[in-house]
Amino acid sequence: MAKKHKKHKHEEEVSEAWLLPYSDVLTLLLALFIVLFASSSVDQQKLEQMSQAFNQVFDGGTGIFEQPSPIQMPDTPNDLGQGEDGESTAYIEDQQALAEIQDSVDEYIAVNALEKQFATELTGEGLLVTIRDNILFDMGQAEVKPEYRQIAEDIANLLVFDPPRNVVITGHTDDIPISSNEFSSNWELSVMRSVNFLRILVENNTVDPLYFSAKGYGENKPVASNDTAEGRAQNRRVEVLIQPRVLEDGTLNDAPQ
Repeated sequence: MAKKHKKHKHEEEVSEAWLLPYSDVLTLLLALFIVLFASSSVDQQKLEQMSQAFNQVFDGGTGIFEQPSPIQMPDTPNDLGQGEDGESTAYIEDQQALAEIQDSVDEYIAVNALEKQFATELTGEGLLVTIRDNILFDMGQAEVKPEYRQIAEDIANLLVFDPPRNVVITGHTDDIPISSNEFSSNWELSVMRSVNFLRILVENNTVDPLYFSAKGYGENKPVASNDTAEGRAQNRRVEVLIQPRVLEDGTLNDAPQ
């Protein structure tokens, strides 16, 4: 009998070629996810950290995040002028301009030794210049004292802006009641003091009166206790508020009041 030849079973080799395109697809999907994440993220530092991490995973060659990013990250002001915190470049520049105005007023105060009668402060509403009433008015009177009229005229020169800014003059008193032939309340006294001070300011021909206004609060907005003479003296004051041209939300505030 002829010998039967044993049939050798040949194991078919399983091709792994499909793994390469599959891994490429996964890599592309992961890269797409990272790009989408980067386009919506506002944290540049986190993006760079993720870039380093994924570049380490993708060993060999240049990582996709090592190329210059075409996406503008909003950690610095962009073309619209908006920063990461929502403040516009115009607002920041306007605040810097107000700070420069404050420097000018402070210099005037220092040169004329008026530190006890004047104070300046940058607030959320603008640059606030506070003037003690004793340098402008006699007790219970609303007319600016002649010997201090020059101060009001000097202040007017400091309020000349190009373009103009809204300026609000506000009168305040202490809580001691007043009743005279001229004024029946502290409210009336405070209003007339601010109006009379305003009149001197707008006599300056370079000041645009359309941007100036006056009001009074009487004793209703104290800055100190009325229980002491010192506190009452602080409450008797005239405030000059120089308003910003650009509000924090980017809204323009340059129209006449």
